[in-house]
Amino acid sequence: MVTLFRKKEVENISGGANNGESGGVDGGEKVGERVGERVGEKVGEKLTSNQQLIIELISENPKISAVKISSKINISTRKVEENIAKLKNMGILVRVGSARGGYWKTIKNE
Repeated sequence: MVTLFRKKEVENISGGANNGESGGVDGGEKVGERVGERVGEKVGEKLTSNQQLIIELISENPKISAVKISSKINISTRKVEENIAKLKNMGILVRVGSARGGYWKTIKNE
């Protein structure tokens, strides 16, 4: 089971900003933060923290549903769907296959 923390929660738990150095709650920089930064550079704009978390969850499980994403990051299903639509429009996410049997693919700036 993956426990997700928002930046503010990590700061509160660790007593300061988690700037990617080891010793924080997760022992370093999260995968979603690295992916979000690279993807943000590709598109020329910053991703929101929710969008970064969505990318991280999809990277861990490409078949994850919007309902499961919403329960893990504590936002409404509708907001997850809106963020996924924005990520698709930016060219960061692609849906491969059908809505039920398909999966998400993240496009990374390599």
